[in-house]
Amino acid sequence: MSTPLINHIKRFIDLDEYQEQKLLAGIQKQSVKKKEYLLKEGQVCKANYFVEKGCLRIFFIGEKGEEQTTYFAIENWWISDYASLLSQAPSSFYIQAVETTDIAVFPYVHLESLAQDIPQIERYFRILMQKAYGASQQRIKYLYSFSREEMYRHFLKNYPHFVNRIPQYMLASFLGFTPEYLSEIRKKKI
Repeated sequence: MSTPLINHIKRFIDLDEYQEQKLLAGIQKQSVKKKEYLLKEGQVCKANYFVEKGCLRIFFIGEKGEEQTTYFAIENWWISDYASLLSQAPSSFYIQAVETTDIAVFPYVHLESLAQDIPQIERYFRILMQKAYGASQQRIKYLYSFSREEMYRHFLKNYPHFVNRIPQYMLASFLGFTPEYLSEIRKKKI
């Protein structure tokens, strides 16, 4: 059975038809409208979300009431508040659709069950987490070592497919700028 999720998983591990069906049995498909929330601060995160089509973001509200985006997820990317998901404690984040998004909802209880029945699924998620952690380490390095303009140039070079999909204020939030500062940078010939 071919789905975007199964195709993505099979890039990293092998699954037979029975395992594919078992995996898909506990997953729900959902369409999320633009600006709709999957998670709000204070709620417990109950699932991991795989983006089949569209774009989601995770953010928190800073002390001054400003949104601080920490991560975007587009097609074939996962998103969740992993701290809340694993501990089943209230989240300090929001997950919101940047555009209308089709997702596969992977409930935490299903993941735990699958790990027992299909051990290689843990390998799949381990590989993804290692890649995500490495990317997170690089982002932290860039925050400390790049100028603001270098951050923007780096983002444009490495993620050009995001630029036209993400509103300027969200991109500014992700890069740690004000929307006005991002507008100034964009006016310059970079």
